Amino acid sequence: MADIAAVTDAEFEAQVLKSDKPVLVDFWAEWCGPCRQVSPILDEIANAHGDKITFVKMNVDENPVTPSNYRVTGIPTLNVYKGGEVVKTIVGAKPKAALLKELDEFIA
Repeated sequence: MADIAAVTDAEFEAQVLKSDKPVLVDFWAEWCGPCRQVSPILDEIANAHGDKITFVKMNVDENPVTPSNYRVTGIPTLNVYKGGEVVKTIVGAKPKAALLKELDEFIA
């Protein structure tokens, strides 16, 4: 099972905004229960569809700048970036089927 790579404030522009394919950023924190629920689901989706969309996670406690810039106020927040812009935002823990439906346009 592939672990989703962590991204920091310093790496965000290069790894996410300048990526040539869509990037899903999982904004999370250690203490967040719903974040822990979503994590294994994202691992499964990343394993199945990692060729079409890149998955990274950002710890909001360790990297306060980027979440603030994108007005991430609740976690888990999943932002999909394409061409340097946020093209989709999913807030809160959702079951796998719901996440797949939300991400369909990027993984179909």
